[in-house]
Amino acid sequence: MNKFLLGAAVGYVLGARAGHARYEQIVRTYRKVADHPAVQGAAGVARAKLGEKVGERVPFGRSAQH
Repeated sequence: MNKFLLGAAVGYVLGARAGHARYEQIVRTYRKVADHPAVQGAAGVARAKLGEKVGERVPFGRSAQH
């Protein structure tokens, strides 16, 4: 979720300066990159390694919400 919000904020600022068409292009590119299996895999590995370091103190993902 945080990744999406950051991407949306950056896209909004850049898009506001370049116009709506450029904003849409930035959003499409961000989504394509964020949804790529290699990026998803790397994010999973990073979460796992971070989870090993901090234990259960930091919730990850949607399943950790109460």
